[in-house]
Amino acid sequence: MNRIYALVGMCGSGKSVACEHFQKRGWDFVYFGGVTMDELKKRGLEKNEANERKVREELRAAYGPAAFAILLLPVIEEKLKKGSVVLDGLYSWSEYKVLEERFGDALKLIAIIADKHIRYDRLTRREIRPLTPEQAKSRDKAEIENLEKGGPIAVADFFVMNNGSIEETNAMLDAIIDAAKEN
Repeated sequence: MNRIYALVGMCGSGKSVACEHFQKRGWDFVYFGGVTMDELKKRGLEKNEANERKVREELRAAYGPAAFAILLLPVIEEKLKKGSVVLDGLYSWSEYKVLEERFGDALKLIAIIADKHIRYDRLTRREIRPLTPEQAKSRDKAEIENLEKGGPIAVADFFVMNNGSIEETNAMLDAIIDAAKEN
């Protein structure tokens, strides 16, 4: 049975790094943030925190709080026909409900968790779209208050504490991936 594992967590927790590990293990992926990046490009807007937030919130205003899941549903369904899929960046409770209704038990949530100071440090050092601690704090607040981000994290099926090395995190992810193969 093909599976869908959605990675949830706050910015800088390590969702994209976890997604890369799933890909190395043969899983296809869907990047929820790609919807925002595509829209920025379509509108000719610079990639930065303010524009990204504006676009995310406008898409949700136009399509509802489940916008990204609704827009990506055909992509997810097509990839699922071929194998298991990892979703990078499911944000909202509404998105989760749409996917849960459509995929049922095939969908599992993995919360990637890291201490706030570690996340903020990672965000200042990342090459693509770095954030200052002030920008990261503002993004945290906006995602919790405006995008329902806390719900999917709270009800995750698995929790991966990502304060240590990549190797430690990958070992935790391997245990989850290996268990999925057995069930």
